[in-house]
Amino acid sequence: MADLRTNIGGLELRNPVITASGTFGYGIEFEDVVELHRIGGIVMKGTTYEPRQGNDYPRMAETACGMLNCVGLQNRGVMYFAENIYPRIRKIDSRMIVNVSGSSPEDYARCAAVVDSLDDIPAIELNISCPNVRDGGMAFGVTTEGAASVVRAVRKAYRKTLIVKLSPNVTDIVSIARAVEAEGADSVSLINTLMGTAIDIEKRRRMLSIGTGGLSGPCIKPVALRMVCQVAHAVDIPVIGLGGICSAADAIEFIMAGASAVEIGTANFLDPAVSVKVVDGIDEWLDSHDVASVRDIIGVAE
Repeated sequence: MADLRTNIGGLELRNPVITASGTFGYGIEFEDVVELHRIGGIVMKGTTYEPRQGNDYPRMAETACGMLNCVGLQNRGVMYFAENIYPRIRKIDSRMIVNVSGSSPEDYARCAAVVDSLDDIPAIELNISCPNVRDGGMAFGVTTEGAASVVRAVRKAYRKTLIVKLSPNVTDIVSIARAVEAEGADSVSLINTLMGTAIDIEKRRRMLSIGTGGLSGPCIKPVALRMVCQVAHAVDIPVIGLGGICSAADAIEFIMAGASAVEIGTANFLDPAVSVKVVDGIDEWLDSHDVASVRDIIGVAE
């Protein structure tokens, strides 16, 4: 068997496959159908300091080769997570990562500080790229100054591995990646969803309650691959690639583009066990091509 271990900053993963935030709950919802210990990491659903109700329904719509969502970071707040969810997930044998969001740099930092106190959570993914909320989210991730301000505030409050999730809804993702690296990010993950909309021609109205939503699924993969290539060549910190990954072949493309690990999102809705299948597929590909370690193919694509 090939060596599937990879590193995100100082955090070692047993394999490079992670489940993406918002598509895998807190992990415990899947424990009856997925061997959670076989997944490299689980990014749990978006968490904010104060509870959020999310957006009104409808907030999901199917599109060609993908889907739109405007859930809006619905959650019961980080204190609820710490007191009620954390005791249930802390012994899951995978790297458990909290996706942190907020309405201001200080709000992000308060949430991150609570997570920092939880011994069995080794990392957070800082969401500065969600397009589905009115306050915070993508508002910070589309400028270098905004992205840097959030990371700067969180880095003062958070000591562990800090992953920053980047928005593709920008003209220059490289400059934003460099800005968060300069402020102390240990890794960047990309891409979050692309902004889109859909229209019901019979009702003559847009399908989502807030009009627009985040587009995900196989349709965004070429865009994600291009951005991962760009960022991986521009920063010295590890890159996590995501966007339309449905198979081991998709994951290997991202790794060859420069990603040290990958996240699987929308595909979890179609097949809850897809992450484990991708792990097995990567292992089989490495063995069949006489590659000793997954680290040997990171960034090899010309």
